[in-house]
Amino acid sequence: MRWAMTLFGLNAGKEGGNIAVYGYIRVSTKEQNEDRQLIALHELNIPEKNIYMDKQSGKDFDRPQYRKLKEGDLLYVLSIDRLGRNYEEIQNQWRILTKEKGIDIAVLDMPLLDTRQGKDLMGTFIADLVLQILSFVAQNERE
Repeated sequence: MRWAMTLFGLNAGKEGGNIAVYGYIRVSTKEQNEDRQLIALHELNIPEKNIYMDKQSGKDFDRPQYRKLKEGDLLYVLSIDRLGRNYEEIQNQWRILTKEKGIDIAVLDMPLLDTRQGKDLMGTFIADLVLQILSFVAQNERE
């Protein structure tokens, strides 16, 4: 995942001086292992205090750590299914975070889902299509 540091231009937990950079990890149960996600975020040099972790189902967004995000933050998540497993909720939360709260999201295993890139109409259209497809797959896997 060394490529991620170059691809996303991340430096030591802060970007551009005043934007807080966070990583988000979710596993469905307390027994599941979060190491793969943690390794990916550590390779981006995200400080431990800025890595949020929830150990609960992704079917809804009632998650304590997830709610700590605020306007101007940059959130890294390894894959869209770690953000959630419910198609409609992923779509709604993505819109709330990116449009209403002004949070950027970068999905590490899908560079097309990086809200810092492609802010023009075509980029937004492509990202929306990819998000819809991956949200569908995430829910389909859960069911």
